[in-house]
Amino acid sequence: MNVLVLNTGSSSQKSCVYRLGDTLPAHPPVPVWEASLEWGRGGAAARRVRGAGGETREERPEIDSRRGAIGHLLETLWTGRTRVVTGPDEIDVVGHRVVHGGRDYTEATRVTPEVKAAIGRLAAFAPLHNRAELEGIELVEQLLGQVPQVAVFDTAFHSRMPLAAAAYPGPYAWLDRGIRRYGFHGINHGYCAKRAAQLLDRPIESLRLVTCHLGNGCSLAAIRDGASVETTMGFTPLEGLMMGTRSGSVDPGVLIHLLRGDDAPGPGQLDDLLNRRSGLLGISGVSGDMREVLAARARGHERAALAFDMFVHRLRLAIGAMVATLGGLDALVFTAGIGEHAPEVRAGACAGFEHLGLKLDDGKNARPSGDQDLSAEGSAVRVLVVRAEEDWAIARECWTLLQRGGVTAPEP
Repeated sequence: MNVLVLNTGSSSQKSCVYRLGDTLPAHPPVPVWEASLEWGRGGAAARRVRGAGGETREERPEIDSRRGAIGHLLETLWTGRTRVVTGPDEIDVVGHRVVHGGRDYTEATRVTPEVKAAIGRLAAFAPLHNRAELEGIELVEQLLGQVPQVAVFDTAFHSRMPLAAAAYPGPYAWLDRGIRRYGFHGINHGYCAKRAAQLLDRPIESLRLVTCHLGNGCSLAAIRDGASVETTMGFTPLEGLMMGTRSGSVDPGVLIHLLRGDDAPGPGQLDDLLNRRSGLLGISGVSGDMREVLAARARGHERAALAFDMFVHRLRLAIGAMVATLGGLDALVFTAGIGEHAPEVRAGACAGFEHLGLKLDDGKNARPSGDQDLSAEGSAVRVLVVRAEEDWAIARECWTLLQRGGVTAPEP
């Protein structure tokens, strides 16, 4: 079975193909084909494709639309030196990461006209993402015809949060308007919870976990009985932790104050300020990339040091809230770019929880290798690093739906 995964972002496109048999492997397999696009100015896109036998191509084709760039990318599946199938008809199912599923979509779902319409409506909540993801679905319909497609929703994993956690303390009428906390990064939070249970050799239902998805976007999830009971992101991915260029949670009174000023920003300016000019970038003045912030901090850059300290402080604060929600902690899990590759951040976060019996092995933390337990001997709380495998999680959902007959090609 050839499973094509499209992971569409507002400024990038990741795609891969997994070749699966009658049973799922215990560990994530290496895709037989991988490709990525980064959108540049003027419609240009930087493209990287790895196909059969490890053959890799990197180029920057001048293509005047996202649709054209993605279509050209997918054609390398069955043409040229990177081809891994003879034609589009050898793709059995296509899985899409869809950021926002609202209240109605709580699990992976076969794409139908009704689902497409819902994704379009929910673009009001996630305009940059849902519109791009819907465009990818429509492009697959054009290029691959009647191949079954599956939407895997980033919000679905958090859909069972108690209403006391999901509702905002504004007017009750907000709930009727869909204004509530949805949470994001759910595909990876769910995968990391299952992988943690594997690494610890314990049933997931027996574990109290805090998963820390720390990348350019950052969020935590409190997981009990395998389900998310609390998370840091809310109605949008802006709520919660300090991030690369996003502010995370701030006092709403600050925004009211700014809006009353003589130079009050408009909605677009406010969006740009909070989403693109805040966080690590806004405080450090150096970069929204933690690697560059750490390098500047090591050189004695005071604002970079402040940005790091703020990031770790807010991370510890949020972990503490997750632990209180769970009533204890069995494992703390770090994942995504910062979570996997910044030992300073992991050490800083763990330093606040020695009172729980958490002991980090400094040697292991400095040199993690893949999915690993970084706990010191005798630690009452395990500390894990789990590689983000969002694409594999999407492919696994597609395989599962196909196996149980939940995905079939629509009638022509």
